[in-house]
This record gives sequence, C-alpha cells and structure tokens, in this order.
Amino acid sequence: MTEATMVAGSKSEQAYQAVKARIVEGTYTPGYRLVLGAIAKDLGFSVVPVREAIRRLEAEGLVTFERNVGATVAGIDPTEYLYTMQTLSIVEGAATALSAPLIDSAAVARARAVNQEMRECLEHFDPVRFTQLNQDFHSVLFEHCPNPHILDLVHRGWNRLASLRSSTFRFVPGRARDSVEEHENLLKLIETGADADAIEKAARLHRTATLDAYLAQTT
Repeated sequence: MTEATMVAGSKSEQAYQAVKARIVEGTYTPGYRLVLGAIAKDLGFSVVPVREAIRRLEAEGLVTFERNVGATVAGIDPTEYLYTMQTLSIVEGAATALSAPLIDSAAVARARAVNQEMRECLEHFDPVRFTQLNQDFHSVLFEHCPNPHILDLVHRGWNRLASLRSSTFRFVPGRARDSVEEHENLLKLIETGADADAIEKAARLHRTATLDAYLAQTT
C-alpha cells in the first residue's frame, strides 16, 4: 500500500465517521440531500473520500441514492423499523444469552457503570447521549458472543437503526426510565447464573418493549 493510498483511506474513514455522526445525531435529518461538494468543502477534503464514505453509508442503509436526485439521508420507515427491531430482539437476545457465561465480574461492573450514567442522564434528559450509552451498555453484554454469525447479525441490526438512535428515546422518553431498570434486571440474571432461556427472554422482551412504545406513539 502506497502512502498516498493510506492517506486517501484515512480521509475516507474520517469522512465516513463525520457524515455518519451527523446522521445519527440528527444534524442531517431524513430526506436531507447530501451534496458531495458541499460536504467535501466543509470537511476540507476532496470529493473522492466523501463519495467513498457515502457509498459505505448507502450499503449500511443510512443513505439512499436516486437518479436525478442524488444521495439523501434514508427516511424513517415504520415498517422497516418494525422488522429491524423484531429481528434484533431475536438475534440480540440469543447473542446476550450465549455471551452470559463469558461475561466476567469486570464486564458486569463496566455495564453497571454505564447504566448508572444512563440513570443520571434521566435528570436532564438528553436522548442522543442516552441512546449512545444504551448502545454501549448492550455492547458489553453481546460482544462476548462466541458465534460470529449471530454477532454479525446483531451489528447489522444496530447499523440499520443508526439513523433512529438519536430519536427513538425522543419519541418515547417514558421508556428511558423503564429501560434502565430492565438493564439492572439483565445484569442480575447474568450475575446469578440464570439459565440461557431466562436471559434470552429478558433481553428479547426488553427490546420489544421499546418497539411497542414507539409503535404506540406513531400509530
């Protein structure tokens, strides 16, 4: 790999992270047109790494491309959200159950510390911060999954939800407090060596409760 290629790759990664962050945080809202030249100028890059970044985001489902329109931020499709959350509840529940025997006390302590930050976040609710902490919490629980195929499906599900991560708890702020308590329940199940079925069921119900609250607000 040449130095020029390494630099280009670095700029492409920077552009990807920058644009993705703006989508996740809600700066670029659904339907927002992603003008490559304007983004490149804003980031101080050429158009090439920005184009590569947009292609990655399109592959992840965060960006759509239409002829004569160009690239735009993918919209929030309630049906797609429903299917993604249903799928994620199954695969993340399985991943969490498979991870449980491999989660040591240090990992439990780390997850509990994140959950405490989430609890403190409730006082002056910041849905973007809360949602990021939520992802951090669950990552501790499912990243030990020994089945790489299931873990890949979990990551794909989270990527599909990326454009909603900043807004899900904004739509259903009442779910935030319940979510924190459900997290603690999950940790207690793991700490006490509960069987895999109990852990999987708790993880699945935790995910579907957020889906049910969201759908109740939007129907």
